[in-house]
Amino acid sequence: MQTQLEKKHSSSCGSEEDSYKLESDYQFCGHALRITEDFSNDFAIAGVIWPPGLVLCRFFEKEKISFSGKKMIELGSGTGIVGILAILLGGDVTLTDKPEVLNQIIFNVARNIPSSIVQQAKVSALSWGENHEHFPTDYDFILGSDIVYNPCDFHSLIKTLQHLSNQNTIIYLCSKMLQAIGAIDFYEKLIPQYFNSEIIHMVPGDKINLYKVTKKGPGVY
Repeated sequence: MQTQLEKKHSSSCGSEEDSYKLESDYQFCGHALRITEDFSNDFAIAGVIWPPGLVLCRFFEKEKISFSGKKMIELGSGTGIVGILAILLGGDVTLTDKPEVLNQIIFNVARNIPSSIVQQAKVSALSWGENHEHFPTDYDFILGSDIVYNPCDFHSLIKTLQHLSNQNTIIYLCSKMLQAIGAIDFYEKLIPQYFNSEIIHMVPGDKINLYKVTKKGPGVY
């Protein structure tokens, strides 16, 4: 029996034109989560739970992290599993993704967040490098799992991280470390130009690293 992660599945599928959805049950930090994934072409990679998201959830559990009273934002929320757990751990969390993904996030939030704390959850559209200035700059935590995979988006992501953070913000980024998707260059060459970063957890067999990132002070390079 798995203590860190318990996952059960039920699925429904239709024709090729229909969406294929999968419901999965997880347990983290004493909280039971039921998350729906959508494998239809409309959602592409955003409809799926990827391993780095589960690694980040397990890290919160291992470290017994509490986000009580903390202002947080998640980038590329996808199914919302990481942001939902952060809410259940006390955070006031804005879950963000592209507009077409928001209904999936809203569905999973409604299914997993009790009405007594639903005010801690907000779902908003955020396109990196485009409308990040509509968001504040005083987040305590920024979360991102498996969002580093397309080099075309890297500079927009950096701009968004710069805007959303200050020197006191802690950024957790969890990624599959593959050269083919540019992740190694992102963390070893691009991030150090603007942020301090350190690896705080690794899953070598899956080539997954969790980074703790903080913004450099003015004039620090």
